[in-house]
Amino acid sequence: MRACAEGVLLYPVYALFFADTGLTTAEISSLFAIWSVVSFVCEIPAGALADVWSRKRLYALGELTTATGFALWLIWPSYPGFALGFALWGLGGAFSSGTLESLVYERLGDSSAYAKIIGRADTVGLLAMLAATLLAAPAFAAGGYLLVGTISIATVTLGGLLALFLDGTHEAGDAEESGGYLVTLRSGLTEVTGSGVVARAAVIAAAVPGFSALDEYLPLLSIIKGASATTVPLLFAVTALAMAAGSALASRLSPASPRPLTVSLLLAAGFLAAGALIPQISGMLAVSAAFGLLQFAMVHAESRLQEQITGTSRTTVLSVAGFGAEVFAVLLYAFFALPMPLPPLFALAAVPLLATALLTTRR
Repeated sequence: MRACAEGVLLYPVYALFFADTGLTTAEISSLFAIWSVVSFVCEIPAGALADVWSRKRLYALGELTTATGFALWLIWPSYPGFALGFALWGLGGAFSSGTLESLVYERLGDSSAYAKIIGRADTVGLLAMLAATLLAAPAFAAGGYLLVGTISIATVTLGGLLALFLDGTHEAGDAEESGGYLVTLRSGLTEVTGSGVVARAAVIAAAVPGFSALDEYLPLLSIIKGASATTVPLLFAVTALAMAAGSALASRLSPASPRPLTVSLLLAAGFLAAGALIPQISGMLAVSAAFGLLQFAMVHAESRLQEQITGTSRTTVLSVAGFGAEVFAVLLYAFFALPMPLPPLFALAAVPLLATALLTTRR
């Protein structure tokens, strides 16, 4: 399912699709804003819905909603069609966020086993994303946006349908046992705000994936270091492979101790700063290593948060962390809008990463 969610051929080319239909850069940016706003607004309410309904059915509904959004782009290739498609994608993403992870953790009931399964799933997802990136060009050459979009819709739909075959214990009918939707929502928010341990774990689980927003600037950093336009995709592939390796390693090391998480974040900060400040293209290898360590840390941070949750509103708590990750990413985008060269900005981004590493050492 993770492979179906990440291995979407549309991802590398959808911005080009919008531009080829005549949309301006400002209009395309506004589409991204619609996507973000819908995701922000729906993230936590959708998490509570997963806690009172069937998690696997909500995940399936989320993937089907996303696929419907992609279909709208093909059927109605205009600004209104793209905007509605992004709104559906944002809603579908909110439905899917945290639901599969909650289902897996409740099935296993152990953070080490969870890290092993999720780490492997993330590895498969990252490799599927890399494969989709490589396959997008020949698919587009063979059938244009129609073929790329159709394959993407089928892939995402398949992932949603596969979720229905999961063996999950959290099914419809739990709403009455948990006291209803509003009680569940309040319970999840209270668990985050009422426990210092859970709150700290949620902050860490939000901050670590928030740093992954740096990947938006990797092509620009590569060009600054002297990479050609044809070399940039290869460097991005190296980063994707490093992240896949980070997930694979995370599945082998237990998250029971905070030490691996702390060390990975400290090393990530060091590699990020060093790689950014090395003027040659070889610095991108250090940056790729930082992303691999961040991926390792993401698996362990989420596993440790899962272990700290004791109430029934598990997906709600995970959605709070997901919301926090989105907020952190937006703050990072604002930081990178400062009038400074890109390499120093990357290096300075290592400072909050160090602070996050230190937060993991607190008890």
